[in-house]
Amino acid sequence: MADELKAEASQDELQTSHIAKLSPEELVLEKKLRRKVDLRIMPVVITVYLMNYIDRNNYAAARLQGLEEDLNLTDSQYQTGLSILFVAYILMQVPSNLLLNYIGRPSLYLGFFTFAWGLVSALTCLVTNYGQIVACRFLLGLVEAPFFAGVLFYLSKWYTKKELALRMSIFYSGSLVSGAFGNLIAAGILSGLAGKRGLSPWQWLYIIEGAITCFVGIVVVFVLPDFPDTWSALSPELKAVAQRRLAIEAAEADVDVGGGMSQWTGLKLAMTDPKTYILAVAYMAITGASGFQNFFPSLTDTLGYNKTISLLLVAPPYVFMVFYSLAHSAMSDRMGNRFWFFIYPVPISIVGFVVFMTTTSFAARYFSIFLAMFVFTMMGTCYSWVASALPRPPAKRAAAYAFINSVGNSASIWTPYTFRVQDVPYYRTAFGTCIGLQLLAAAMALTLRFYLQRQNKQLERFEDAEMELSEKDLKKLTKTAEVEGCSVEQARKLQLGFRYML
Repeated sequence: MADELKAEASQDELQTSHIAKLSPEELVLEKKLRRKVDLRIMPVVITVYLMNYIDRNNYAAARLQGLEEDLNLTDSQYQTGLSILFVAYILMQVPSNLLLNYIGRPSLYLGFFTFAWGLVSALTCLVTNYGQIVACRFLLGLVEAPFFAGVLFYLSKWYTKKELALRMSIFYSGSLVSGAFGNLIAAGILSGLAGKRGLSPWQWLYIIEGAITCFVGIVVVFVLPDFPDTWSALSPELKAVAQRRLAIEAAEADVDVGGGMSQWTGLKLAMTDPKTYILAVAYMAITGASGFQNFFPSLTDTLGYNKTISLLLVAPPYVFMVFYSLAHSAMSDRMGNRFWFFIYPVPISIVGFVVFMTTTSFAARYFSIFLAMFVFTMMGTCYSWVASALPRPPAKRAAAYAFINSVGNSASIWTPYTFRVQDVPYYRTAFGTCIGLQLLAAAMALTLRFYLQRQNKQLERFEDAEMELSEKDLKKLTKTAEVEGCSVEQARKLQLGFRYML
């Protein structure tokens, strides 16, 4: 009986602890915690993401290094090899994230799959025909799938929504750095290793980059901490602060109900929330609009220089965007706004697409690529918006991240076919599609803003204890109470102080 009373008291404390704010002593500990987390986690996930994009996108660089000629690929076969990766990628997203949340060991889970995709990438050097390259690309998609959505969920277990935009932008900078770094490696291989030991430059590209990724995967297993409550380097006080600050912010504890069924409950919660679908379409539109990155070396190849210089020309736009996107996300965090930081890059990128489609001058076309790169600033903003719009419980957030990433990457299945050989050098079909997708992304952002404003007004009504709630409000509170395992009145208290970030 005493144990039952203790458990009940503990549950009540868990359900109401968010109402309090961190004490001055805890705020000091929070700074120490944030610094410790930043120094351990961010370098690891950035490095892995850099290798993730290098291994995924070296297919585009290999095209300029003789891949098509050696494998006798037609234009449509090359495009199929590009898109098939994302078919496998999508199939693995939701099952993988639910499994990650259930297993609770990100270090082992993500480390294993990092090693696996490095191995697949390295062995791609052995392919000799169309069927083999398609099989390798499909397998690469399967083993790469757990990483991205898994890391987005993983970071949301460590950082508050106000901290996420900058961290996710720093994380995403790994992909931007890979665009520059990967093509610089490709240029060096093309000029220095072509024909060495009887191998083509594209074969050396896969061997070198795949081997590096395998090593990084092993490092992840030993270096990456799992979650705040299991990281031995954190003192009990820091663990408590790590848990409390997320619970306070989200208006509920950042824990799932016990048992494997919580994963299916989380999936159901994610699939019945309209915000999941709005964000999924928005992310799909951004991913489609940024699809030109898969053909970046081919785009710079239209500027009139040899293949080595064409690869080198890819680097400056990526380097520029690394620094700009970090400043962009830092301002988004500081101003506590997602919508306007999602919207303003849309017209800038559209101008870039239009200029590339309508000019032939080197200066104008190369500058237009810098403008088109503004679509990448929207990525970090979108990731952060997911975290703040679908905050808790973790099983719901894990399922939502996976579903949104799946729908988003579906654009990468069909957009490669818009970059047609007959459209060189303007690629009007492809960039016209990019413009339409950017407009769709803007429409989704506007829809989400209005929806969140309506939900915030509902939260205001919940806080007014004297206001009689409507039948619709009571229905929502009843659903929250069922999910949290508490009374309707306690569910109403859980909403205190929480607002969705617009």
